[in-house]
Amino acid sequence: MRAFIFPGQGSQSVGMGQALRDASPAAREVFGEVDEALGQHLFRLMAEGPADELMLTENAQPAIMANAIATLRVLQKEGNVRLADKAAYVAGHSLGEYSALCAAEAFDLATTSRLLKRRGQAMQAAVPVGEGAMAALLGADLDKARTIAGAAVDSILAEGGPTYVCTVANDNDPSQVVISGHSPAIERAVALAKELGAKRGVLLPVSAPFHCPLMQPAADAMDAALADARIAAPLVPVFANVDAAAIGNPGQIRVALVEQVTGMVRWRESVLAMVEAGVTEFVEFGGKVLAPMVKRIAPDANAVSVVTMDDIEGLLKTL
Repeated sequence: MRAFIFPGQGSQSVGMGQALRDASPAAREVFGEVDEALGQHLFRLMAEGPADELMLTENAQPAIMANAIATLRVLQKEGNVRLADKAAYVAGHSLGEYSALCAAEAFDLATTSRLLKRRGQAMQAAVPVGEGAMAALLGADLDKARTIAGAAVDSILAEGGPTYVCTVANDNDPSQVVISGHSPAIERAVALAKELGAKRGVLLPVSAPFHCPLMQPAADAMDAALADARIAAPLVPVFANVDAAAIGNPGQIRVALVEQVTGMVRWRESVLAMVEAGVTEFVEFGGKVLAPMVKRIAPDANAVSVVTMDDIEGLLKTL
């Protein structure tokens, strides 16, 4: 049993999709449709940069989705592959959940593009630049990360400081958990990480504190955007970030996508739940981020990353 999985923010880079577009009409069609839906030359930005503009959340989110869907479409059109025949489930990390839903035809490509553009804009606008931060706690599991986050908040309160938000944003794998919240609390957590049992804490180069309560204005914006979006029943169930469970009802999907803006990305639990459901092989489209995580979560599972034409041709031989 197989799951198709889709990466989140951080997997973007200048040049992404260029070789695929040059090699395949199917990829060109995807990138052209995304550009048209957004009314911007997003693919030119993906291919040529500048990097700082591609890194902007409102550009990075639809760009990562477009690259992943283009990779999948090349597989489908040139290999005559139907998703429902080859995958029992789809899942994505944060914005990758939108890619997964597009892959399973719950959203069409134009709708997915516009929703991710809006999501990126809303997340960036939710918290003034500099007020929020995120950090990776390496060598820390979920319980240890929660302890570190709580200790950071408590230590600032003990000094007479305000009550800051500092919470787990991404439970990625058994050795990497990301925290999010107010900058002073995140910086304190990084300083405390080693003495509280993590290998180290590393501040992440992000422009906003994603997946924490500070994102509530963005969740409200997505609630409004999704209320107007057409959501079909997906071809196969999607494992949702917020509850690490398979869903297929359009109403459930709408609620899950709103809740994931402020909620924790339960990626480790999602992978374990997919394995429990019988998945033995994970195929990541458009990035090389999730497959290594899967191997750390479920060492007995097969996990491959599909990015290039060679990767696609190699995958076709195994499907």
